[in-house]
Amino acid sequence: MKKSALLLLLVFVFACEGPVPRKPVQRKSGSFFKASVERSRKLLALEEQQIQEIIRLDSLKHYEHSAAGSWYHYNRVNDTATYTPKTDDLVVLSYNILSLNNDTIYSQEEIGTLTYKVDKQELFQGLRDAIKLLKENEKATFLFPSSLAFGYHGDNERIDSNLPIKSTIEILKIEQKQGKTENLKP
Repeated sequence: MKKSALLLLLVFVFACEGPVPRKPVQRKSGSFFKASVERSRKLLALEEQQIQEIIRLDSLKHYEHSAAGSWYHYNRVNDTATYTPKTDDLVVLSYNILSLNNDTIYSQEEIGTLTYKVDKQELFQGLRDAIKLLKENEKATFLFPSSLAFGYHGDNERIDSNLPIKSTIEILKIEQKQGKTENLKP
């Protein structure tokens, strides 16, 4: 009896241990992601250097740097308008896409006139940001690093991987979302 009680006691003691967690076979160090981030930083620095060289050589124009990371200069300014597009507005625009060497990738005629619902339709990031900077009847040329253009993937047609681009964008008409009032800037 003592042996069976002792055996029963031992079974209960060892059976009460919780499950032992399994250890991963491989441990991820994050080095792949760190290397990817470093490659992206170097690429962006190189592209910004190219863009700064274009700006330096184009001294007749005044380039501005947008908060999104592109550079632009106005080809035509509308001093009478005060409203810039906001989310849900409909914008009629035209644009082209060039390489930084001014080689035409997509002409304005090829793309045609586009009606875009601000922040609700898919366009490349730089174009979405640029539209919000221009007023009706304004035209500007933007220089986009590849991260704001078509990125590492390109467009699967004519735009290669990691290609910085130049685009001249013209806002033809802005139709404000119903219920909005004119945005008056001081």
